[in-house]
Amino acid sequence: MSDAKGIAAVPVPGKGTYEVRLDPKTFPKKAGAPAQTVLPNVVVQEGRAKFVLFPFGDRGIAEPSAIDRIADLAASGLRQGLIVAVAAVGLSLVFGTTGLINFAHGELLTFGAIMAWYLNSSSDGFGLTLVVAGVVAVLLGGLLGLGLEFGLWRPLRRRRTGNVALLVVSIGLALFMRSVFQVVFGATPKPYEQYAVQRAWHVGPLDILPKGAATIAICAVILIAVALLLLRTRLGTAVRAVTDNPDLAESSGIDVGRVIIATWIACGALAAASGVLLGMNQSVDFDMGFKVLLAIFAVMILGGLGSPFGAMLAGVILGLAFEVSTFWIPTDFKTALYLGVMILVLLVRPQGLLGVKERVG
Repeated sequence: MSDAKGIAAVPVPGKGTYEVRLDPKTFPKKAGAPAQTVLPNVVVQEGRAKFVLFPFGDRGIAEPSAIDRIADLAASGLRQGLIVAVAAVGLSLVFGTTGLINFAHGELLTFGAIMAWYLNSSSDGFGLTLVVAGVVAVLLGGLLGLGLEFGLWRPLRRRRTGNVALLVVSIGLALFMRSVFQVVFGATPKPYEQYAVQRAWHVGPLDILPKGAATIAICAVILIAVALLLLRTRLGTAVRAVTDNPDLAESSGIDVGRVIIATWIACGALAAASGVLLGMNQSVDFDMGFKVLLAIFAVMILGGLGSPFGAMLAGVILGLAFEVSTFWIPTDFKTALYLGVMILVLLVRPQGLLGVKERVG
């Protein structure tokens, strides 16, 4: 039975996927006929209430038009593409200066999201507002990148460890960090305390949540700031010089070691920022970085290995293309599309959109 507000609580045995059915015969005649009586595939998480809504009445809820759906998918794709682009820029900077393909980059993203959750949580953490918690998490992400450089990658480079061995080390680091996150944070997804439930803004055919619009704006500001830093500052000039030719840059008086330190700090901070924004729009999970790692690599390869500007462009292109494509194809095919893009780019244009051809011999 529902209460005076029309809400009914139904206990379930535990987490899982359920089908919710309504019996139209139990409704009073003046309430009108329900527009929908069955909700399939309702996912219930352990320890969390799941709300389902049944529209009913004479008019019910009209189906959105094709234009409305495409507009919503485009906004979602732009948001997701920009989040991935922020993470991919950091990975591109590290690859350009060190040649390392870091498979633990997704865990840097997860670290930022989890740190923000603990700082934001009033029951298990410090109870900070999400804005403050997010800023602190980004700073902690930069410190983690710095710690990994001094504690792991720099000692291995001094021992002249090859790139293949470094890649294997990064895979082991990713597995280790993911296991630690699962033990400490738990396997259940958890939302932030603020901005979890919002009412969508209606702008013409577009319906967008305020946090989605804020995410797009924040990502755009971050990417513009990184671009200006690379183009207008001495540090950015040094980073681009080391990316083009480390030996020539060092012979020109550039401290390559300090440039690598700066790129690792930026890598950790950008990954943490991406994780905080992703957690705000979805929820925080111990393997959320691993789930988007393939998309990050696809963006990095399409944009051009070691090209941060290419990663920015590719993130927007792939985000829009893949989200809008779900209007015609099932959502489950998105992962296969990311893999297909990587293979196609490597076959047709291995240098990517903004990469430069190199002669190997």
